[in-house]
Amino acid sequence: MQINKGSFLAVLWFLVTSAAVAQVAKSPFSTFGWGDVYSRGLAQNMGMGGVGISNANPWYVSNMNPALLVNNYVVSFQAGMQLENRTINDGVNSLKNGSGNLHYLIMAFPVKPGKWTTSVGLMPYSAVNYKLNTTQDVIGSPSSVFSQESGSGGINQFYWSNGVRVNKYLALGARVNYLFSSIVSESSQTLATNRAVFFFPSVYERTYVKDLSFSTGLTLQKDSLFRKNYKITLGFIYDFRTDVATATTQRIERRSVSGIIVDSTTVANNRGTAVIPQTYGVGLSFGRMNHWTFATDLQIMDYSQLSGFSRPFQTTTGMRAGAGFEITPDPSGLGNFLKRMTYRTGGSYEIFPYLVNGNQVKDLGITFGLSMPLGLSTLDFGLKLGKRGSILENSIEEDYYKIYFGMTFNDRWFIKRKFD
Repeated sequence: MQINKGSFLAVLWFLVTSAAVAQVAKSPFSTFGWGDVYSRGLAQNMGMGGVGISNANPWYVSNMNPALLVNNYVVSFQAGMQLENRTINDGVNSLKNGSGNLHYLIMAFPVKPGKWTTSVGLMPYSAVNYKLNTTQDVIGSPSSVFSQESGSGGINQFYWSNGVRVNKYLALGARVNYLFSSIVSESSQTLATNRAVFFFPSVYERTYVKDLSFSTGLTLQKDSLFRKNYKITLGFIYDFRTDVATATTQRIERRSVSGIIVDSTTVANNRGTAVIPQTYGVGLSFGRMNHWTFATDLQIMDYSQLSGFSRPFQTTTGMRAGAGFEITPDPSGLGNFLKRMTYRTGGSYEIFPYLVNGNQVKDLGITFGLSMPLGLSTLDFGLKLGKRGSILENSIEEDYYKIYFGMTFNDRWFIKRKFD
């Protein structure tokens, strides 16, 4: 099956007119800082343990390390969705919820094939989605206070990446991100008494974000190892610390029992800054071109400098590690479709850079994935099964699964004709 330029542009227009903002399922862990921060991995990366700092494939956009873009020799467009389901448990009660949405829109094309490739994309940086309910007795009174906190929104990013090959061993990359959108938090308290309650107070806060951040990357690559088509690649990435401009509006509202706002008073309308901490990572991959690859990544997230949030919480240094393997049994086998498919598996381990109940939150997951070839293009699938948090250490835990679905369109553009 061949995807022509007309079909490609039609799909591109349809997807661009859709919302490219992923909304996570409700999670109490998204209350901290920027919320749940997304990996830059695409569907093919997420099916392989989330790795992508050093492993590149010429048929997919290398989104996790801009230096790897030099491996893209064709025009590529990728769109992806993420579906997830969570079961939250505190040892007594459990709650299930799910969500899904369009996750990313990315395009890459070689300016000078093998020397310089550029890419633009739209995807979420983070997502916030939580709702917390607590009840507390009033001392010296038979009444109690019901409190509710909720949050929604997140930060999106539109970015431009470039990868340039310096020589046959070294490639450099740079990425500029335009961060935008807002995070909303609301809190209310209701007094439960024998008397009828017609109104209750609520505090509403919306923080707008609009600023730039920068990332860099490099790769060291050696081809034709052992006099055969084996390749080893070492990759590095670094996300600079960024002081992001914010505008926060806070108001006190009086609501009816049905939730309708009766009146409101703005108590703060301030501009300030919030910090996106530095992140750095390293990856190593080894494999045989177009046949199989083994890769592993390690990223460090330094949240000790995180600031600019109204909700106080303890921060520290976090870590994300992953390893994965992919194999294509027979890339050129025309007689067996299953042998031309790419199969992936992997695992990931993450320690989040904040404390809950005095302990860091840990996440352990296993992944599976595959890609189905359609001419030069592919359909990509990934599945992650995992657990985040611990009842013993954090008082709460989540069991979840995430399904990734991606579409990759490849084509050759700007080809100079040799014959009329």
